[in-house]
Amino acid sequence: MVEILHYLNRFQKVTLDKWERQAMSDFEGRDFTYAEVAAEIVKMNLAFESAGIEKGDKIAICGKNSAHWGMAFLSTAVYDAVAVPILYDFTPEAIIDLCNHSDSSLLFTDIRTFTKLDMDKAKLLRAVINIDDFTCLWAREERCGKALNGAEEAFHNKYPDGLKKDDVHFGKDFLDSIEVINYTSGTTGSPKGIMLTGRNLSTNIQFAIETIRVTYDDNSISMLPLAHMYGMTFEYLYTFCGGSHIFFVSRTPSPSMLMAVFSQVKPYILITVPLVMEKIIKGKVIPTLEKPAVKVITRIPLVNKLFYKIVGRKVLKALGGKVREIPIGGAPLNRQVEETMRKIGLPYAVGYGMTECAPLVAYVPYNMSALGSCGRAMSKYSEVRIDSYVPDKVPGEIQVRGTNVMAGYYKNPEANTAAFTEDGWLRTGDLGIMDREGNIFIKGRSKCMILSSNGQNIYPEEIEHLVNNLPCINESVVVGRNHILAAIVSLNADAVKSLPEGSSIDDVMAGNLEKINKSLPSYSQIAKFEILEGGFVHTPKQSIKRTLYS
Repeated sequence: MVEILHYLNRFQKVTLDKWERQAMSDFEGRDFTYAEVAAEIVKMNLAFESAGIEKGDKIAICGKNSAHWGMAFLSTAVYDAVAVPILYDFTPEAIIDLCNHSDSSLLFTDIRTFTKLDMDKAKLLRAVINIDDFTCLWAREERCGKALNGAEEAFHNKYPDGLKKDDVHFGKDFLDSIEVINYTSGTTGSPKGIMLTGRNLSTNIQFAIETIRVTYDDNSISMLPLAHMYGMTFEYLYTFCGGSHIFFVSRTPSPSMLMAVFSQVKPYILITVPLVMEKIIKGKVIPTLEKPAVKVITRIPLVNKLFYKIVGRKVLKALGGKVREIPIGGAPLNRQVEETMRKIGLPYAVGYGMTECAPLVAYVPYNMSALGSCGRAMSKYSEVRIDSYVPDKVPGEIQVRGTNVMAGYYKNPEANTAAFTEDGWLRTGDLGIMDREGNIFIKGRSKCMILSSNGQNIYPEEIEHLVNNLPCINESVVVGRNHILAAIVSLNADAVKSLPEGSSIDDVMAGNLEKINKSLPSYSQIAKFEILEGGFVHTPKQSIKRTLYS
């Protein structure tokens, strides 16, 4: 087995090396040095101990991207507790449900979210901590509240002269304890809490540091949701453990704000989803290349290469001028956009992953990537196989095993059994082929999961369960339609006939749309209903033949 260094050992080293240098910043907000980050972690650990939080306890974190989110996560990891990141878009009901399912003792969140939570339904939560300043917002027991609010005093009593380098002991040797339980869905039922170990996280971070160089003088940006493993592992933990100064962007930036972020931060890397690059390339580059005069120029040998190179340099300058690599993941990349990026020489590479792998399954640097491919298996750390009799020609399920693969699903043995083959390979649910060089090409999905344009996982069956309970609806299938979600529905004929006089089915469906979206996070809301006349075609087992409607 390849030797893997726990990511907290990397964090400790960079903390001691860069003690007085900038570590984290909220974009256009407060800055924190490595020394200040270390002090906040030690302070929170003293509060956890005084409050009676034990090693292995679960601590939920629900907030926008921020330096305090990052410090809340590291405080949890250093304390040997288990972090439970919860997407900020989830409904208040879903946040409480996931705190309950994960058996969380503490919840970090902001005041706005806290005021919407029904704490009477929180079964095991002992306290809620304000993620913006680490003060206690609510405590079930007086002792717990006092301990959390007394963190500053406890810290100064123990370290009257402030925290010194010799006081920092963040490293770990044991890699196989559960460190994260990540939920990809906020709906009720039987949620999948993916249990990730220190080995899973450290494998991803070690591979990234070996594959994409990062220096102590580099800056980086955290824009993807930190509760999503793509954002947490690569935009945050990898860049931070490599010594980069991270700038957190708390809200989805407009195109103009995005350009301002790039201009000020000048990141060395742009870790992104296809939607961002598609907006840049389709909005600026492709229209330029399709101008009649440009088409004439690009037909001239040698001149065309020089012109494409100039265009590529302009794009990189707009991204801050220091970007060395653009890893793209989370959803399929438009082929025209990819061909254009390759033509103008952008240092991009498409990767492939899933939360169950923390999250990386495949990636190669931009100078090794094959057009249309999502990379190769993580060299020393994992293997990928195609469940097909001719894996380089006939698509089969992509399966993976290695030190990146999860420990299982929390309190969900049925899902655990279904997730692995008899010989121990993780089923991804994706269909693909793999050429003789190991390049993986995704051809489709054997699961019903939909990937949104910004990389969020959407499970249509969970939404359908809610849709099917709406007035006048009999059955439904939720599908993707050009970056939006539509619900194809069959109507209950008897219910339609029983509508009161003056009420139309259009009025009912408009009300249904408003009702359903109040219970869903923004990224999985239904844009429209499509009424299917005659009902759905069913299999012999009476399930809907979904392939007919996708």
